[in-house]
Amino acid sequence: MEHNKKGQWGSSFGFLMAAVGSAVGLGNLWGFPYKMGINGGFAFLLIYIILVVLVGVIICLAELSLGRKSGKGVVGAYESIDKKFGFVGWFGWISPLLILGFYTMLGGYCIKYAIANLGDLFHAGWGVGDADSGEFFSAFYGDQLQTAIFTVIFVLLTVLIVRGGVSEGIERFSTIAMPALFVLLVIVIVRSVTLEGASEGLSFMFKPNFEVFKGSGWINVLASAGGQMFFSLSLGMGITVTYGSYMKKSENLEQNALLIPIADTIIAIMAGLAIMPAVFASGLDPGQGPGLLFVTLQTVFQAMGSAGPIFGFLLYFLVFIAAITSSIALLEAVGSVVMDKQIEKGKRPNRNLVTLGMGAIVAVEAILISLDGLGSNGFPQFFKQDTWLDAFDLVSEGILMPLGALLMAIIFGWLRPGYTDDEIAMDRHGFKMKNYFRFCIKWIVPPIMLLVLAGQIDSFFKLEWFS
Repeated sequence: MEHNKKGQWGSSFGFLMAAVGSAVGLGNLWGFPYKMGINGGFAFLLIYIILVVLVGVIICLAELSLGRKSGKGVVGAYESIDKKFGFVGWFGWISPLLILGFYTMLGGYCIKYAIANLGDLFHAGWGVGDADSGEFFSAFYGDQLQTAIFTVIFVLLTVLIVRGGVSEGIERFSTIAMPALFVLLVIVIVRSVTLEGASEGLSFMFKPNFEVFKGSGWINVLASAGGQMFFSLSLGMGITVTYGSYMKKSENLEQNALLIPIADTIIAIMAGLAIMPAVFASGLDPGQGPGLLFVTLQTVFQAMGSAGPIFGFLLYFLVFIAAITSSIALLEAVGSVVMDKQIEKGKRPNRNLVTLGMGAIVAVEAILISLDGLGSNGFPQFFKQDTWLDAFDLVSEGILMPLGALLMAIIFGWLRPGYTDDEIAMDRHGFKMKNYFRFCIKWIVPPIMLLVLAGQIDSFFKLEWFS
């Protein structure tokens, strides 16, 4: 019998695919490659993996166990510990709601670029053609009608999947989408690493080089890798707590808390293999920042000749898959809290109404962000940011998420130690990593989250604390 009126995962594999899908998103296929490019390649990768082991696995286990123990979304989960901790849950509810505003816009960008490369394949007028990739990108994001249309399409697809429910909607889609993403990524990797000059990209990724650590450089790398690890794993945004609430009591929490970060990291490294060798083979700068996905890579595909549109379509389509598996998780995290409130009032949770309502709110904010045109359309800006995307990102990923995770570590490590030990130990093997978990959640996670929070504020406001 279901212990959660909102739904339950149908299988262990289905949950794992959905959880990995929630983690694998634009952070892997966009953020990881360009941040690695900016922060010295191998040095960044090494720090990233260390942080996944010391922090990522720990927070993932804490959030999964809290979700399953409470059987509620992120707000109810924290209130189940103590009513006074409810505000931490609200941080985890506001964050995904704000993130969805710009995430769905970027998902719409991916649809546009997949279609544009398909147009090039068939020599259609709606392709990129011979246009300069930078000019093509700026013309697109400055076109308010076009960006709004693609944004709404992405929002509608997200709503459609979430309306289907936990097992019939999210799980069913994820069990198809994630294996498909893996296969597409392998195809793109094979082409990327076989390009002439690709070996330089492989050396950049895997050849030990610690020049970037000189002086205070190591702090920059640590802050960047910590932020990327945290956001890539979808921690602190209510998703892992929500997905944990749909888990069966027979599931092994420790095993899943290991598998999710491992799978996410593998996909991130694969994204680097798909992108970095191709960038180096084309003689382009790997540290181009966010423009790497829509400008630099499009230049790479244009230089491939007749095969370029094929691989361009494949890459942007797989980025779309990664984006929408994360988008449905974000919307579910938001909607789950609203359904909890319906249950608390003695009502039957109305998934259809809640999903449509939350989807409408997301559509409004996403359209407004897309109309800003990355700051090119004269909109008034706020929080000292250049674009509405950056402003929404600042509040959600820059402040609320790392602050929420920091407070969670304090609650689990200091205020309520052992709160979910019984939940984790329900597996017949017991709580194997109990001592490791207790040590990390108390002594390792808090300072790292403080560093991530400081790094985010430093990055958004260009304070140069770590220079």
